[in-house]
Amino acid sequence: MVKKIYQKALNKRGKNYQVDNRIPSRLLAYSLFFRVILLLRGLIKLRKKVFVGKRVTFLNKKNITFGNNVTIEQDCFIDAYAASKLVFGNNVKIGAFSSISSTSHMSKFGKGFRIGDNSGVGRFTEFGSSGGIEIGRDVIMGSYISFHSENHNFQDLSKPIREQGVTSKGIKIGNNIWVGAKVTFLDGCEISDNTVVAAGAVVKGSFPKNVVIGGIPAKILKHL
Repeated sequence: MVKKIYQKALNKRGKNYQVDNRIPSRLLAYSLFFRVILLLRGLIKLRKKVFVGKRVTFLNKKNITFGNNVTIEQDCFIDAYAASKLVFGNNVKIGAFSSISSTSHMSKFGKGFRIGDNSGVGRFTEFGSSGGIEIGRDVIMGSYISFHSENHNFQDLSKPIREQGVTSKGIKIGNNIWVGAKVTFLDGCEISDNTVVAAGAVVKGSFPKNVVIGGIPAKILKHL
């Protein structure tokens, strides 16, 4: 009975996989109960059908748009003080202990953040979105990912680097992408559709569709 309910819930969310028959009903029941608690917390905290974990902080909630079945796991921090709305598509998941920082310094108002349908990131992900971050659909990412959408200026030797300001081009990630754990995305990088980013890569510059990239700095390892 529990497995049927769980499978029905998955299908309703657009998940096409079948539950492994070896998984005990007790674990499935716990997962369903846990989801109900997350939903109740989201209804109380946001007045919206969002699944929210413990100790999640939202700044400027009115500037956030949520799709269906969005999950924000425990101990996340979301700063929505930005020029554009923060947009979370359907079935988006933000892993525990992650943060989205839109305005990191009072000298520059942040640009914003957008993540498409069926995309998610693992635990301890850092989104520095002052310069803007756009993530497409069906993007799956591991833990300890970091996005840095601005660079410090350092050309003027008469001033400390901290006083020279920053430049921002933003970061764009396409659709249908797998990002391994501990990848770093630097300002100005663009990843096209159907790409795999190897764990530990430091990504700068632009990359075409249908490739595997990796390394420091990242380069094309193979074409798909």
